[in-house]
Amino acid sequence: MTQVFPTTPALASPERRLGARDIKTLLLASLGGALEFYDFVVFVFFTIPLSHLFFPPDTAPWLARLQIYGIFAAGYLARPLGGIVMAHFGDRQGRKRMFTLSVFLMALPTLAIGLLPVYATVGVLAPLLLLLMRIVQGVAIGGEVPGAWVFVAEHAPRGRVGFACACLTSGLTAGILMGSLTAAWINHHLAPEEVLRWGWRAPFWLGGLFGFIAVWLRRWLSETPVFAQLRERKALSRELPLRNVLADHGGSVVLSMAITWLLTAAILVLILMLPNLAQKSFGMAPDAAFFGNSLAAFALGLGCLAYGWLVDRIGAPLALLIGSLALVACTYALFADLAAGGAHFLLLYALTGFLVGVVGVVPTIMVAAFPAPVRYSGISFAYNVAYAVFGASTATLIGYLAEKAGRMAPAHYVAMTAAVSVVAALWLLMARRSSGDALT
Repeated sequence: MTQVFPTTPALASPERRLGARDIKTLLLASLGGALEFYDFVVFVFFTIPLSHLFFPPDTAPWLARLQIYGIFAAGYLARPLGGIVMAHFGDRQGRKRMFTLSVFLMALPTLAIGLLPVYATVGVLAPLLLLLMRIVQGVAIGGEVPGAWVFVAEHAPRGRVGFACACLTSGLTAGILMGSLTAAWINHHLAPEEVLRWGWRAPFWLGGLFGFIAVWLRRWLSETPVFAQLRERKALSRELPLRNVLADHGGSVVLSMAITWLLTAAILVLILMLPNLAQKSFGMAPDAAFFGNSLAAFALGLGCLAYGWLVDRIGAPLALLIGSLALVACTYALFADLAAGGAHFLLLYALTGFLVGVVGVVPTIMVAAFPAPVRYSGISFAYNVAYAVFGASTATLIGYLAEKAGRMAPAHYVAMTAAVSVVAALWLLMARRSSGDALT
């Protein structure tokens, strides 16, 4: 197994402050990412009406929810396909082209979901069409997230990579906030019958529009300086980039997959699924659950920025260690409060959302783990395969555990993934100490 952090070409230009051009790149990339991520995650906020509309009316409620979570999970299973293909061309032909293509591929199926017929109209064809659209969404997001991290990291000045990656991650989480606010508004202003009749479609119509706006925005971005230098020096990978990743960078792949597990658990369980879990497992009203989720999603964006700032000052391994331990403590406090009636739900959920911002550390570690000629392919393979395995299983597993294994089971799952990240952080700290290098 090779060295986990090989010597690589510079991530970006020499160390300096973020300039006007850097800020423009971060804003455009983050806004486009937010619009695309909204398209991908809004599905989960409407799993309850979708479970009623896309399956036979005599299906047991718990089984219908499990089936709709399965369709949601299919998007994660499709991510490696899109990620591997787009990353291949991103490493060979340029980051910007794939960065724009992924948004377009997301906008089309999102708009289509809002136009789909339901089970009462076309029978079993309805869930099959929903599954197909979800798979196309997965292909698109599989290329978007790794490509976005590589894009901003290679534009950022040296010494600001942690904050740049965290800004992009914060932008992605803004898409979650947009989805949460949309769901909260619809559940507050529409009666349940209206939501089932037409209200659930509106977020997907908006998502399609958002996606096409994001395509337009990305016309103003330029190719990354790192890729431009590689092309000028004719240093692009001459063989299949993924083959090089698997042959020479196995340690980096394992590390990246391990820390991605925490990212999937934190985002899926604590941000995306908790509003439904709070309603079904703890009896919370939909308005309160989604309002709390909006607070948590907003705090998550701030948390990503805070952890990115921390990475550039103390290093990614130590930031990951501190963040993982803090997240475990707050997750148990949140679930204990819910079990006791939720008297402090809003405060604890907002604090938990802020601490979920530790996911902003993850891309910095992965960007540093792979050399520039295969960076997109390395991150995309490790991240998307891990998300396919852990993300797809988490959605259905947590839905089942919440019904059968007790209300605290989701908290135990998050704690288990955080323990893996703690081990990874300690290993990175020891590796850094022995090599004398600082990972930033």
